[in-house]
Amino acid sequence: MPSETPFSVVTRVLLDRWLTTSAEKPVQPETIFAPALDLLSIKMRLTVFRLVGDDPWNWEMKAIRHSGFTSRVLNINQLFADCKIVEFKDRRYMEEAVIPRLREVISTQQPRIELVKTKLLGLSLGYDRILLPQKNVARPEWIISSSYARFLLTRPRQEENLDVADEAITQLLIEGATAKEIAAILGLSHRTVEHRLSRMKDRMGARNTVHLAAMLVATHLDRTNN
Repeated sequence: MPSETPFSVVTRVLLDRWLTTSAEKPVQPETIFAPALDLLSIKMRLTVFRLVGDDPWNWEMKAIRHSGFTSRVLNINQLFADCKIVEFKDRRYMEEAVIPRLREVISTQQPRIELVKTKLLGLSLGYDRILLPQKNVARPEWIISSSYARFLLTRPRQEENLDVADEAITQLLIEGATAKEIAAILGLSHRTVEHRLSRMKDRMGARNTVHLAAMLVATHLDRTNN
């Protein structure tokens, strides 16, 4: 039997506490998330949305525990600082990845667990998320959101039209093959593969081969999500 992931452990603890609370005696979010705080890994964050009024743009977002997830292209913790949703820097992200799910949880008054693949300030973003609404006979006053970061990928400087050989090279690169292994598999010289990789890095603005692979994955996610 596979071992539990950090996210599944936190999810189980949050759900267990949520299930034991009563709708007749609404509680504050601290009652639900307190047992899970010490279980949050460096890639996890915990946020409480305060549902002030019916307009979601006026709802408030408060970070209870920031993530240790770091990126040279985006300061996640600064971006997700305490604010009203209307003050968030990426309105499209809120419109597509956050507000619809909050509305759904309010309507059903049931938890929601999902893998989110979206864009944030032009970057491809993926994370696991659980949303837990306050149990309330009328309408929840808050929703707990806990997320586990999977990836944050930089998009290429420009879209790349690859020929057949470059497509094969990039596919093997994404699968983890080295330049020497790619050359052997495709019947090309090591120098040819290195030259093609160097050319793609220059055109796409990648700093190194690992960065190039991440950009190619981001491009693929853009295509599959559109």
